[in-house]
Amino acid sequence: MIIDSLLDTDLYKFTMMQVVLHHFPAAEVEYRFRCRTPGVELAPLLPRIDAELDALCSLRFTPQELDYLRGLRFIKSDFIDFLELFRLNRSRIHARPADDPQARARGEIDITIRGPWLHTILFEVPVLAIVGEVWATHVHAHADQRAAMSRLDGKIAQLRQPGLEGCRIADYGTRRRYSGDWQRRVLERLRHGLGEQLAGTSNVALAREMDLVPLGTMAHEYLQACQALGPRLRDTQVFGFETWAREYRGDLGIALADVYGLQAFLRDFDLYFCKLFDGARHDSGDPFAWTEQMIAHYSRHRVDPRGKTLVYSDSLTTDKVEALYRRFHERVGLAFGIGTHLMHDVGHAAPQMVIKMVRCNGQPVAKITDDPGKNMCDDPAYLAYLREVFQISAPTP
Repeated sequence: MIIDSLLDTDLYKFTMMQVVLHHFPAAEVEYRFRCRTPGVELAPLLPRIDAELDALCSLRFTPQELDYLRGLRFIKSDFIDFLELFRLNRSRIHARPADDPQARARGEIDITIRGPWLHTILFEVPVLAIVGEVWATHVHAHADQRAAMSRLDGKIAQLRQPGLEGCRIADYGTRRRYSGDWQRRVLERLRHGLGEQLAGTSNVALAREMDLVPLGTMAHEYLQACQALGPRLRDTQVFGFETWAREYRGDLGIALADVYGLQAFLRDFDLYFCKLFDGARHDSGDPFAWTEQMIAHYSRHRVDPRGKTLVYSDSLTTDKVEALYRRFHERVGLAFGIGTHLMHDVGHAAPQMVIKMVRCNGQPVAKITDDPGKNMCDDPAYLAYLREVFQISAPTP
């Protein structure tokens, strides 16, 4: 059993789920799986994946797990009452060989998740962890873990260099980890090697187990769903941020900046939001150019960037963390969430697997990030309309 606790997921799933409970309890959504890496044959592994999905849907929150969540300052009592009754519904998720004949011939699979947002939001992270671990331990069962630990020690030593004492990182690797056991071992090594430079982990189960800080706020699906749940489309981003602020009253104040690209984010992230939110998260595009523009944006609004925090979570490596920290740490607050580089560096590249929301209340939803390869929408006409509304130019062929 790969997933043995419903806490084995990222914190932002719970923070978003609480918003859904209180503001959008009737929303209906659809998610789809995509593997961006060619040549990954998953169809032969479907029996194992199905068995793991069966096991996932048998889990319930234990009293001890609920007590832990209850102790988080931003979790409300009625949400805990809901989770006490919660269970993932197996009928809401289907994994099968790909419908497209060419994709099927390549061994690709389709995974679809449909149902109430409140009852399906917790599928994404554990399902990605399941598919990733089933594939990795099947194809690379004999990964050289001793060599991987040696590389990890090198990364820890890099982050302990003079001048990086204030550089803090967090584990964001649950979705693309080699295995659950490996993530635990790596996190233990990081905790002992980095000390206070380890800010925490996005994985709630491991945060509870290791007495670390659980970290996370919002993900793309939240702002995507607001395209169908808010007022007119142009006000979607503002509506999402204002709803979040009403729910958390100044807590969990890191805004996601790339659902419509940076320029559309900056147009909406006015003086009010600059002051209200603690900072913003980068997840696509050039992080150096992004940081310069964020610092300039705060300065134009007479907000001191040194009092704000910019969070980085896009395919980070320790080399990139070091470069960003050395360049910007005196000008703005910085935080780094590292995923695959820590949790799947076992001698082979981790497949780029994602599960994204594609519809909400029957309407297409999409993100248009600063990295076109990360965009995912099944309706080209809607994507073109979204670009027009948010004044986003189409990528150059």
